[in-house]
Amino acid sequence: MCGIVALVGSQPAATQLLEGLRQLEYRGYDSAGLATVTSEGQLTCLRAKGKLVNLSQRVEALGAPGQCGIGHTRWATHGKPEERNAHPHRSVDGGVAVVQNGIIENHRQLRDGLEASGVEFQSETDTEVIPHLVSAELHRRLQIGEQPSGSTLLQAVQAVLLQLQGAYALAVIWEKAPGALVVARRAAPLLIGLGEGEFLCASDTPALAGFTRTILPMEDDEVALLSPLGVELYDGDGVRQQRMPTLLKGTDHVADKREFRHFMLKEIHEQPETAALWVSRHLPAGLPASMPVALPFDEAFYAGIERIEILACGTSRHAALVGAHLLEQFAGLPTAVHYASEFRYAPPPLAPNTLTIGVTQSGETADTLAALAMEAQRRSAHPDPAYAPRQLGVTNRPESSLSRQVPHILDIGAGIEVGVAATKTFMGQLLAFYGLAMAFAARRGSRSAAEIQTLVDELRTLPQQLQELVSLHDQRSEALAHRFAETQDVIFLGRGINYPIALEGALKLKEISYIHAEGYPAGEMKHGPIALLDAHVPVVWIAVAAAAFEKAPSRAQEARARDARLVGGAPEGPHAKATKRPPSRATASPPAAASSAAICHAHRDVARRSLRCFPRRALLRGLSLSRFPRHALLRGLTLARGVGLRAGLCRFRRDILLLLTCRLSVVSRTRCPCERRFEGTKFRANKLEHPKNLRDI
Repeated sequence: MCGIVALVGSQPAATQLLEGLRQLEYRGYDSAGLATVTSEGQLTCLRAKGKLVNLSQRVEALGAPGQCGIGHTRWATHGKPEERNAHPHRSVDGGVAVVQNGIIENHRQLRDGLEASGVEFQSETDTEVIPHLVSAELHRRLQIGEQPSGSTLLQAVQAVLLQLQGAYALAVIWEKAPGALVVARRAAPLLIGLGEGEFLCASDTPALAGFTRTILPMEDDEVALLSPLGVELYDGDGVRQQRMPTLLKGTDHVADKREFRHFMLKEIHEQPETAALWVSRHLPAGLPASMPVALPFDEAFYAGIERIEILACGTSRHAALVGAHLLEQFAGLPTAVHYASEFRYAPPPLAPNTLTIGVTQSGETADTLAALAMEAQRRSAHPDPAYAPRQLGVTNRPESSLSRQVPHILDIGAGIEVGVAATKTFMGQLLAFYGLAMAFAARRGSRSAAEIQTLVDELRTLPQQLQELVSLHDQRSEALAHRFAETQDVIFLGRGINYPIALEGALKLKEISYIHAEGYPAGEMKHGPIALLDAHVPVVWIAVAAAAFEKAPSRAQEARARDARLVGGAPEGPHAKATKRPPSRATASPPAAASSAAICHAHRDVARRSLRCFPRRALLRGLSLSRFPRHALLRGLTLARGVGLRAGLCRFRRDILLLLTCRLSVVSRTRCPCERRFEGTKFRANKLEHPKNLRDI
C-alpha cells in the first residue's frame, strides 16, 4: 500500500504536496519523493529513503519550484526500500515523471521489451516501465507533428494504459506541458479534490481534508486531465464523462493528534466516542419492539433472506467472524465468511435468497470489491429470481467505491482512521453486526422481545464501559509491555465469539510490534500449539463469556504445566466473580478490541529499547539460574548421545564455566562471553537444544 498526491494550480506545489504526503504517511514509510515542474518547463525530482521528514529536509535544502507536481510515500513491493527505488520515477531523458500505487503484473515483459530497445533501468520497481513507455509514446507523437500540450500527454497516457495489466493509481507530469497533470486508476483508490483554480488528487481522503470538501471519486479505468482551467474526465473507452462531485464527510479532526503521541493512540481513545455515536444513531429511545434498532433499510431489504455470506480481508474479516457468530446464534441465520482474496478462485455453490455482505473499512479494498463484483455477475446470470444479487456494504467511507458498487450501505460512522492497525473502526464494524443481528432476530422471531431488549440495554452501557477501559489501558499496557519485552512468540486463545478476537489480537501484535503471534480456538491448543509452549511463550487467554470462562481453568493448567506465562482477559462481572480465575503471572482485564492494539504498540516501543541493553539481557540470564542445572544436564546428555560421552561431558563442564562468567558479567557490566560463544550458531530443531531453552546459558 502506497500513497500518492498530485497537484496543479497557481500556488507553489511542494508545500501542499508535503502536507498531503504527511496525511498519507501511514500508507507507506519506506521512502518518499516528489517532482515539480515550473511554467518554464524545469522538472525537479527529489527522493529520500525512510520517513517523510527526510524528504522534507531535502526539499528545504534544495528547493522544488513549480505550481504543478506529484508526490509519493512508499511501502515496498517490487524492489528494496532504497532511494533508487523511491518514486517518482523518470524517463531516460528526464522529461516525464510518474508516481504509482498498485502492482503492474506484466512489468517483466514490458521491461524486457524496453531493455531490448536500449532503455537502461535505474530501479527494481514495476513502476519504472510507465515513464519509459509514456516518454516513447510522446516522442512518437511529436515526430508526427503533434504539439506539446496537456491533450498530447493525456492521449499518450491513454495509449500506455492499454498495455498495463494489474491494479494501479498513477499520476504523470511532463516538462513540456507544465500546466497539465494526468491521473488514472484501476482497482486502486484515487480521488480528485476540487478547489478554486486548483485541483488535488490523492489516494485517500485525509490528504484532501485540509484542501477541499468537494471531491470527485474516480471509477475504474477512468483517466483525467487536470489543469488550472478544470478537469477533463474520460472512461476506459475514451468517452468524456460528466459527473457531479460529492461532499467529503467526517474529516474534522483527521490531522489533529490532540494530546496523543500518535494517531493510533488517539483512535484507541476515540472508541468510547465511536460507540456513543453509534448508540445515539441506531439505538434511540422509543423504538418499537418490532424494530429494536434503527438501520437505514426498509422492510423489503430483510424480506426473504435465508442465508448470508460475508466477504472481507484482514481485520474486517475478524469482525465478520464475530458477525457470523451473532447472525447464526442470535438471529438464527446461516452465515458463511470468506476470504475476499480467495473467493474469486474458489467461489462456493450459489444458494438462493442469499444476502452478500462486503466489509471494508476504507471501502476501497480491491479484493473485496472484486469479489462482490464477481458474485453479483454470476448471480445475475442465473435465470431463477431467487438467486438474484442482494448486496450490502459495511464501511467507514460512504463516499468510497464500495458505496457506488452495492445498493445498500451501512456506515459505521467512526470517522476517518489514520492509523494502519484498525482500532475504532474495528469497534464500529462489531457494532454494525450487532445491529444487523438484532434487526434480523426481531423480524425472524428467533429471539423474544425481552431478550433483544436486554441486549439493547447492555449496548447502551457500552460507551461508559469503554471509557473506563481506555482510561486504564495505558498503565496496564505499559506494565505488560515491560514484563514481556523480550518475547518473540505469543499465542492468543479464545472460544466462540472470543476466537475472532484472539485472531485480531494476534494480527495487531504482528502489525504493530513485528512479533510473531498466532490466534487459535482455545480447544485446539492441545492439537499442536501446546508443543510450542515454554517459559518464553506467553499465552493470552480471552474469556469474556460465561461458557468460555468456565473452560478456562483446565486449559490454563495445561499451559502452566509447560511453564507458559498466562495473560488472562476477562471482564469485571458476575461470571468472573463466580468462576475461579485461571492461575496467571499477569492479568489484563480485558484485552479485547479496545486494548489489544494499545498493548501491542507499547510492547513494540519497550521491546526495541530493552533488546538493545546488554546488561538487562545478562541480568535476565542471571535471574534464570534456578533453571540452569536442568537445561544444562539435558543439553549435556543430548550432546553425549551425538558426539560421545567424554566430549559431551567436556562441553557440559565448559558451559558451567561460561555460566559462572555470566554472573560476573552482570556485576561488571561487560559483554557476556556467552553472547560471543553462541553468536551465529545454528542449533538443531530439537526441543532440548532450542535457542530459547539455551538463552540462559
